[in-house]
This record gives sequence, structure tokens and C-alpha cells, in this order.
Amino acid sequence: MNIASRLRLCALPLAVSLVLAACGDKAPPSSGTPDKAAPTAAAAEAGALPAGWQRVAGDDVPTLPGQQAVLPSKVQSDDGADVDVADTSRIIAGGDDIIAVIEALGLGQQVFAAPTNTTTQAGLAAPHQFLFNRTTGVEGVLSLQGSLFIGNSLRRHTELAKKLREVGEPAVVIDDLQPAPDKVRKIAAVLGVADAGQTLATLVQRQLDEAAVIGKGLGHAPRVIHVSATGAGGAPTVAGADSASAKLIALAGGINIGTEAGVANYSRLSNEGVVAAAPEVILVTEHDLQLFGGAEGLWKAYPTLKQTPAGQANRVWVMPDAQLKYASIGSGAGALALAQALAALPKA
Repeated sequence: MNIASRLRLCALPLAVSLVLAACGDKAPPSSGTPDKAAPTAAAAEAGALPAGWQRVAGDDVPTLPGQQAVLPSKVQSDDGADVDVADTSRIIAGGDDIIAVIEALGLGQQVFAAPTNTTTQAGLAAPHQFLFNRTTGVEGVLSLQGSLFIGNSLRRHTELAKKLREVGEPAVVIDDLQPAPDKVRKIAAVLGVADAGQTLATLVQRQLDEAAVIGKGLGHAPRVIHVSATGAGGAPTVAGADSASAKLIALAGGINIGTEAGVANYSRLSNEGVVAAAPEVILVTEHDLQLFGGAEGLWKAYPTLKQTPAGQANRVWVMPDAQLKYASIGSGAGALALAQALAALPKA
């Protein structure tokens, strides 16, 4: 059974609090950092874009494979707890932002369990995929028999991590709302490769700084709307002020429509609101484009997008999830690519 089929089966609600997806034969583990020349799984399935659409992606995501971990490591979780980490061989990862850093360090084969909506190579190759949400219970996580839990949200994972630690299981939370370089440093420290994390974080920050310089030099701040197929009970949404993409768009010199509209996280925006926002650029990630069902599905989900300046110009930019939708190792490359694309827009 191939990975895509196994993921579809594993997305079924097999339990109330946790869906274990050890379906069929175990997939081969990731060899670590993905080959830069190879497209992501999402990109491979996305195929050619409609005429006029554009892929916007940085090709210089920092990696530093071949690291030798120094364990045990003692780290402070973002929920304030001090945690001793002795074994990182079977990591239960709460999100792709965590997994992307693990991959960049060449340790992708240590990802033991990943969320069902993962788009990373290491996540797709992990022995387990699981439904991870606010109701995920400690019993379900324990049943995976991992060696380390790394959550990515103080809102969702603080209580879970606390309960895991109470029964002797190491659990760390690296909050998703913090800047990408800080996140990279913290995840690397948890894995026992703090020095490598500092090096990678510096590279990411350098890219972010370069993007900011380009963004500040734009004579006009383009209006950008990032649309997603998920985020409001499965309904189409736009990225709001506290999303990673909102920060990236602003850094690259754009105006994020969701921020201006007062949208929180990923929330719905009315068809009338889309028209009134008058975006000049439409952003969508590779995985979300698949979930929409391609271009036709995107226009169907937000029919009034075609009435906006971006829609009339057929200006839809498709970005890798890892470079737009969450703050992680790819944020610098994504910000730089977006800033360069905005700078190349025709002058108003």
C-alpha cells in the first residue's frame, strides 16, 4: 500500500482522542534531509500550474546534516518546565514546523509519529501518523511508545505535555508563534545538537534580514491574500494577523489582507470582504491547492477572487507549505523568494 493510500485510511476517526495510523506495512524511514533537487510530495502531485500562475519558492533552505547528538540534554520547554532528554530515536512530533527542523539536521529518520496532515518527507515516511488536535489524550500518545514528545503549541499542548511528564515521559513544547530562528535553536537543543541549531538559526535570520531589506525598498506595498483550504472547520479561510504567513508577507513588503480585515489565525472572510480587500496577489500553498482540487476548486471556494485585481490579472502564486504556512527552517528562503517576487511586480 502506498503512502497516500495509507494516509487516507489513517485519517478515519478510529478513536475519539487519537487516531493511530500504523496501517499496513511500515514505510521506509527518511534518510534525513530531503534532496534539494527533488520536489516535495505536494509539489510532485500539484503538476503544472494554469497559465499565468507562478511558483514562488526559495531554493536555499539551510541544512546541516551529519550531526552527532550530545545526550542527555537539559532544556526548558516553552511552558516553563525543565526537561531531561535522553533518547531522541522515536520522536512524536506535533507539527511540520518541528519536523522540518529535524529534517534539516539530517535526523528525519528519528521522526516516529507525525500528524495526519503532514507534508514533510520525514512525516510521510514515519511509522505512525495520528490525528492531533485539542482533544488528543495522554493515553493515545503513550500508546505510540515514542521516546520523546515535541509539541508545537502552548494553546494545544501545554496540558498534554504536563500530563506526559507526570507519568515519566519526556515532553517539550516549542510554541509555533515565536520567530523561526528561535524555534530552530530550541528544537536543535532538544535533539542534542545545539551548536548546529545556532548555525542554522543564523542562516535563517540572514535570509529574513535580506528579505526585509528588499521589502522596505518597495515603492508600493502590494496587497496580498493568503487563502487556505482549512482552518475553520474545514471551510476555506484567509491567514490572519497571528499566522506565520502574515508575518512573512509583512516582512517581504506586502500588506496581508487578513491582518487588515482583523481576521484571527485562519478564519473565513466573506465574498464581499474579499472584493473589498482588493488583493493584488493571491497566495496558496502546494498542499492547500491540492485540497482545493486545483485551480477550479480554488475559484469555486472563493468565487469573488476573480473580481479582485489579483483575480483579473490571474496572479496566483503557489508556495511550499514549509516556506509560507509555518515558521521554521524554510521561513527565510520563503520570505526572500516572496520579497523578490513582490519587487518584480509591474509598477502601479
